[in-house]
Amino acid sequence: MRKPFLVQFGTAACAVDLCDGSERGEYVEQDYVLTKLGRPHRAINLMYCYYPNDEGWPLRASVAHAHDAKFAWDYPYDDYFPYTGGLNGTTDGPVFEQMRDIRRHGQDVCLTLTMDPFLPGEHIAAVARDLRTFGRITVRINHEATGSWFSFNKRASYEQVAAFFVRACGVFHQEAPNAKIVLCLDGCKELSERKMVMEDIFTEATRAADIVSVDRYLALHWGWPGSVCEDASGAADYDTDDIYTLAKKSRKRYIAMCDGVKKPMVMSELNADGDVTGPYYQAEKMKRFCDLLKADREHWLSGFTMYQFRDRGRLGLEIEDPNNAHNGIEQPLLAVYRDIIKDPFFQPSRKRAGAAKLPVTLRFGGAEDYEAVCVPVALEGEPIFFEAYFDEELIDENLMLEVNGRWFYKAPGVRCIDMSSAWFDRSYDGSAETTVTIAAPPASGENDLTAKDGDVNYYRTLTALPRFRVRYAPILDARRKN
Repeated sequence: MRKPFLVQFGTAACAVDLCDGSERGEYVEQDYVLTKLGRPHRAINLMYCYYPNDEGWPLRASVAHAHDAKFAWDYPYDDYFPYTGGLNGTTDGPVFEQMRDIRRHGQDVCLTLTMDPFLPGEHIAAVARDLRTFGRITVRINHEATGSWFSFNKRASYEQVAAFFVRACGVFHQEAPNAKIVLCLDGCKELSERKMVMEDIFTEATRAADIVSVDRYLALHWGWPGSVCEDASGAADYDTDDIYTLAKKSRKRYIAMCDGVKKPMVMSELNADGDVTGPYYQAEKMKRFCDLLKADREHWLSGFTMYQFRDRGRLGLEIEDPNNAHNGIEQPLLAVYRDIIKDPFFQPSRKRAGAAKLPVTLRFGGAEDYEAVCVPVALEGEPIFFEAYFDEELIDENLMLEVNGRWFYKAPGVRCIDMSSAWFDRSYDGSAETTVTIAAPPASGENDLTAKDGDVNYYRTLTALPRFRVRYAPILDARRKN
């Protein structure tokens, strides 16, 4: 059997991110998401709002101002989960628990945050300081900024929204240099138009941003939850190829607005709404869009975010069970999406980086910039049982493990991980060995800022490697002859 070796993970041709929770659904823990989808994402997007000077804060808007809402944003402030950090806040709330959960599972955080555009700088600075320990986090401030539905657009002009974004970028770059700030505009809306929507107003904001973005839905019922999608009012089904072309055109306009600088571009929300299309055409449209990305040699998109994992409507890989919010009802889209993200085009790159000798120090810089140790394991056939055992040297480690294309999570204190399911949907190919890849994201979910480069990197030294139990038949099998 070959000796362990190191690998370096890098960027994907097009990364995949996942939205987990919003006004349309609750957050789902990453253990469940990983089990369902079989691999970690580059980033998990969380949808929060910060209106600390509003009446009713920090209650959620639909609780503080409960009434018979006519549409999702029919409240004094946005009905996202309240961001309870910031000035005079606490870092013990759900948003921080979720960010830690995400990073323990080897993923980065994308925090979508709608904010009062008239907040004093001390509030912005306090939020930025909250995020310094969360590594290479991206923060999407006041997204869909050229829209009309969010509270920040209702209480400020577009010029003021753009100016606030520029101001917030400056504060974040000063207080949390580990964070990258995302500007999300409507982009190009018509094939015949030369410029994107409100391009002149948001040019300085585009130049201030680290990453640029558009949200695109291949079909959408925007009347949810105030109406049932029985006709075309409040809903639309768009041509998938046109949406692709418009998003790519937006990329070119962003470059022009930045005088030729090519900033990373993402699509921060992407899906087709099953309320409009039905469950099967929804999956077909998403597959078509991803096929267009793979076939395009320009590789113009850094990544997209599937919106979302579990939804109370039909914009999720699962629908929330109305009888039990902790239960999800899998949609046909989930299986299609799972196949999409298995494609190497959407996977982080990996490169061999030499031999591994114990003790080995692993660096975790982010979901597309980390080191892992690979352990070859001999095979005599297709495994029926494939288990990893962690002795005392490893019992307290926080690890991500991959074998046969499927990832598993080992929490601190866990002694055994059953990895047999890696062969359930990807059968044995006759190889004489397989390789187990082991990465070590931060066990607390946060970086150690006392380290020299702790704002962006986390280090963990392993003094041992797991043992593996591999069996090729159960001990008792009625099919075998005596």
